[in-house]
Amino acid sequence: MAEIEVVDCGPATTIQDAGRYGLQRYGVGPAGAMDRDALTLANLLVGNDPDEAAIEFAGLGGRFRVKEGVVRIALAGADAPLSVDGEPVAAQTSVTLRAGDAFSIGPARNGMYAMLGIAGGLDVAPMLGSRSLHRRAAIGGLDGKALQAGDILPLRKAAPDGDDLTLPDTFEPARGPIRVLRGPQDDHFSEAGLATFFDSSYTLSRQADRMGYRLNGPVIAHSDGFNIISDGIVTGAIQVPGSGEPIVLMADRQTTGGYPKIATIISADLPRFAQLRPGDSVRFQGVTREEAVTAAREAARLRADLRGRLIPAGSMDLTSERLLALNLVGGMVDARADFFQEENA
Repeated sequence: MAEIEVVDCGPATTIQDAGRYGLQRYGVGPAGAMDRDALTLANLLVGNDPDEAAIEFAGLGGRFRVKEGVVRIALAGADAPLSVDGEPVAAQTSVTLRAGDAFSIGPARNGMYAMLGIAGGLDVAPMLGSRSLHRRAAIGGLDGKALQAGDILPLRKAAPDGDDLTLPDTFEPARGPIRVLRGPQDDHFSEAGLATFFDSSYTLSRQADRMGYRLNGPVIAHSDGFNIISDGIVTGAIQVPGSGEPIVLMADRQTTGGYPKIATIISADLPRFAQLRPGDSVRFQGVTREEAVTAAREAARLRADLRGRLIPAGSMDLTSERLLALNLVGGMVDARADFFQEENA
C-alpha cells in the first residue's frame, strides 16, 4: 500500500477529476479540473487514464511526504516548480519516489492552476460519480473538504513498472482572443453593448475563484434591464449583471442564474482562460457553432495524441521530426581555417 502525507498546502488545494455530469437538474454542479488539458497530461505522464483524479493547486503549492510504498508523480498546467528532497524535477516529467521522500510544489510563476498526477489514483470514494471536490456543496474530495496539513492520501494501486516519462516538447495552448459563441441571451444587450464586449479588453479582477471570474473593463449596456427568468448555466457562460461588467462562470458554478448571458466560452478555450491570473488582460472573439465544434474536435484529438508523444525520461528522441527541430551543428569549427591561421601567425 502507498500513502502520501500532506505536510502543508495552499487553502485552495483540492482533489479534482474530469467532473460529475448529468446531475444539474438536481442542482449539482460539475466541479472538475479547471484546466482539463493539464489533468490529461499529468495523468498520462504517470500511466493513468486521462480523467483520473489528481491534486489541483490554485496559485500556491504545497509540501508532501511519501509515507508508505512507491509513488510516481508528475506536475502539469501552470508553471510551478516541482522538487524532490530539494532537487528540481524537469517540467512535464514524472518521477518515482519511495517511502521517506519529500516533494514540494512552489507557487505558480505563470498561470494559475497546476495538476499533480499520482500513479494508481487516489483511494478516495467517488461521490455521485466523481472524486472532484465541490467545495460549496461539500461533496467529493477528501471528506468533502480541501486538503490540509496532516491529511493522509492512500493510493488505489501500486506505482507502475517501467520508466518515468517526459513530454519532450512544450505543451502550450493556442494564443489570441478567447473564442465565444454569442448568447443565449445576446438579444438582451444593445448593439452598442455587444460592440463594447467584442471590441474591448477586460482585466481579470481579484474576485476570481473556481466558481467564477469577475472581469473589470468597459460597461456593457443592456437593452431592457438585467434580470431574466433563471435558466440553466454551463461552464464558460458569461453573465452580465446590473454593474455591466461580465462574470464568467467556472467549474464550481451554480446550475441556474437570473442574469442575461451575452456569450459562452467554447470548450476548447476554457483551459487557457482558466489559467488567467488577476491583472491579466483578455479579449473575446465571436465564432460560429461550426467553428466551435471543429475546435472541440481538434482539442480532443490533441489530448488523444499526447500519450504517443511521451518518451522515457532521460532518453533521447531520435525521430527525424525531433532531430530536424534541434540545432545539431551548433559550435562546429573549420579545422582547416584554424590550421592556416596558426601557419600564418
